[in-house]
Amino acid sequence: MLPSDLIRPRTIIGMSAVLLPLLDSGAFDWSSFDAHVARTAAAGLTPAVNMDTGYAHLLDAATKTHVLDRTAAIVGAEFVAGAFDVGEAHDVRRRGATPVMVPNERMSREVIAVYREVAEVVDRFIGFELSPAFHPSGWIWDLATYKEVLHIEQCIGAKHSSLHREPEWERLRLRDQERPDFLVLTGNDLAIDMVVYGSDYLLGLSTFAPDLFAERDRLWADGDAQFYELNDALQHLGNVAFRPPVPAYRHSAALFLRLRGWITTDATPANVPRRDAGELELLRDCGARLGLW
Repeated sequence: MLPSDLIRPRTIIGMSAVLLPLLDSGAFDWSSFDAHVARTAAAGLTPAVNMDTGYAHLLDAATKTHVLDRTAAIVGAEFVAGAFDVGEAHDVRRRGATPVMVPNERMSREVIAVYREVAEVVDRFIGFELSPAFHPSGWIWDLATYKEVLHIEQCIGAKHSSLHREPEWERLRLRDQERPDFLVLTGNDLAIDMVVYGSDYLLGLSTFAPDLFAERDRLWADGDAQFYELNDALQHLGNVAFRPPVPAYRHSAALFLRLRGWITTDATPANVPRRDAGELELLRDCGARLGLW
């Protein structure tokens, strides 16, 4: 069923997965991270840390805790953060922030059981279904599972990263019927216009340009047709950055933020896929379309 029934001007809730930049030495560039968290919040987006864009699956527990503490020092409780188990969800929530339950092998098999365990420990959290294109342990739920998640009171929303529109439209209709306040957070960096159908978002692409995403969102809320021009230019950037292999988008993000003068190097952890030498020119063209230089 085509989604014309879902289109509605409204205020969009935007969450942006913040890149954790590195220095050439391999150490984390904490000052640039702090600045990007602050920049994201100042634009009007909610920073999301310890997500895939922040290499959280590669970080040890002490580093993830350090990320939480630094973020809380900058924005207080106004952020969300990836959590890989019940204990990490508790750590996030006791700082006032909202945990996002990052898929792992157990959650892929027992998502309802795990979420009910989480609901006994925290009063609010965000679910997360993820395409295997991003990570081998990812799993896209069937609609019956989604309905069960939707009715866990403490789960206030779920990030949907199938990279396909139709299952997200199905989730939006189910949400509207069953629990209208539930957040359908698109993670579809290849279809960022899902917001026009009622999705909010938690995207990696928005870390490239939180300022421009926030402007796009304001245009939609105002019913301004310029939304489409800016959205199309941002989508062009997304199509370049999130082409296969999809996990290499994090290197694209580092290159783009370096072009913007926001970080000093495009270094990434050793086992993160990297783009080839032509990526810089592709991204420079994307930025030119966005009027950045």
